[in-house]
Amino acid sequence: MLDGIDFSYFTNQAEFVIRIFIAVILGAIIGYEREISHKPAGLRTHIFVCMGACLFTITSFYLLPDDIVGTADVTRIAAGVVAGISFIGAGSIIALRGDVKGLTTAASLWVIAAVGLMVGLGNYLLPIIAIVIAYVILRLDRVEKEKLNSKHYYFQRLKRE
Repeated sequence: MLDGIDFSYFTNQAEFVIRIFIAVILGAIIGYEREISHKPAGLRTHIFVCMGACLFTITSFYLLPDDIVGTADVTRIAAGVVAGISFIGAGSIIALRGDVKGLTTAASLWVIAAVGLMVGLGNYLLPIIAIVIAYVILRLDRVEKEKLNSKHYYFQRLKRE
């Protein structure tokens, strides 16, 4: 009854769906950290960047017709993603009177785009490790600021006593 059905199409589609969901989860991890830190590019932005990079990668490497792959440079889309995310990241950087804000957010968007590209290629281990490292680095900044604030509070309390 099912002998005439080619299931390879559905298998490929299922793999693509899994890649998109993994990209969403990985983007959400860093986006959540940015969100709770009250940064302008938060949860949704990081999810969209990671998912979009994943979708562009899937499109460039897997959805082209077989007869065009040999003549087309499929890496152009990945290069376009990098350039586009660099442009978005530059827009998140604000320089005011010698104080620069948004560099870390821009860098996190850049890393998220790279994670999305890797997931789109079907590589899961390297992006997961990168997300863990990025999350730890982003949280270390919060720990340092909390230490500085607590020391400042302690010294002010000593001065009052």
